[in-house]
Amino acid sequence: MKTFTSRWQQFDWDDIRLRINSKTPADVERALNAPRRSREDMMALLSPAAQAYLEPLAQQAQRLTRQRFGNTVSFYVPLYLSNLCANECTYCGFSMSNRLRRKTLDEGEIARECDALQALGFDHLLLVTGEHQTKVGMDYFRRHLPTIRQRFASLQMEVQPLAQDEYAELKTLGLDGVLVYQETYHEGCYARHHLRGNKQDFFWRLETPDRLGQAGIDKIGLGALIGLSDSWRVDCYLLAEHLLWLQQHYWQSRYSVSFPRLRPCAGGITPASLMNERELVQTICAFRLLMPEVELSLSTRESPWFRDRVIPLAINTVSAFSRTQPGGYADGNPELEQFATHDGRRPEEVAAALVKAGLQPVWKDWDSFLGRGSQHS
Repeated sequence: MKTFTSRWQQFDWDDIRLRINSKTPADVERALNAPRRSREDMMALLSPAAQAYLEPLAQQAQRLTRQRFGNTVSFYVPLYLSNLCANECTYCGFSMSNRLRRKTLDEGEIARECDALQALGFDHLLLVTGEHQTKVGMDYFRRHLPTIRQRFASLQMEVQPLAQDEYAELKTLGLDGVLVYQETYHEGCYARHHLRGNKQDFFWRLETPDRLGQAGIDKIGLGALIGLSDSWRVDCYLLAEHLLWLQQHYWQSRYSVSFPRLRPCAGGITPASLMNERELVQTICAFRLLMPEVELSLSTRESPWFRDRVIPLAINTVSAFSRTQPGGYADGNPELEQFATHDGRRPEEVAAALVKAGLQPVWKDWDSFLGRGSQHS
């Protein structure tokens, strides 16, 4: 069966960059007025020329978001199970050569983390580990996933890429979704930043969403690490191509897109291309116009000021109060963290800001924070 690799091989990075950068104001206006957006329209919406059209772009994105998702914004929270990693990646705090204390949560520690998260009101969980096949591989997931799943309404994972049959098995244990970021779609750039370990295999990672679709995983989350390559615009366009491929071939799965920008971490690198906040808004809105039905997510990597203003435009899934280290909720220990978050507000503060903007946060007992009794939403 064909995978996205067959489509990816048809692209020329420099050609796509040239085509995006050569888009004119007329191309942008045509894209804004199109009833359905084409690939050329997406290039126009990501182009430098579209910067002058941010207001109409944002207005259209907000209208489409409200039509598809109403006023609701779903909350989720990452639970870091381990910072063990067998990879050497230039941009990640968990990278194997970084001198930080390694920790993998045991059954009792996981239970304490779950207690802390439930006390905060969360009911949608993202399990995160470093990539270490033996210490935090399938045996570890088999042991702990069913217990965690009993306590939460939905469970997603962001771990090392697995085989199709392993994803199918995890689905029987209660797994709802998987996030897998390609980091960059530029093969040479990918090789420069992944120096040791299984993550060096560009195509094994590139084909992970195909294996997820074949395993029947309900929700597949994609993203590119913005700033890793020398053109965030090309990476974001190829991310859109990846999504279009997956929707065509695995239409029964749902999809989400995240927009992580490089953040400070131990042994961190300087971004190769800088995306400012206006350009991030442009990119988020471009994805909403291309794919009105896809969930768009914004993490705590971004500032409170920025999140409060952008979430109402096009975002329908957010994390809050994220701790990027094992044991971060019950114990707290910043020296173990993967990267530094920017929005450190408590979940009820984030929820209150959304309510003020006319939105409805969706999570277990979210409204009890707002003094409305114990109704469920």
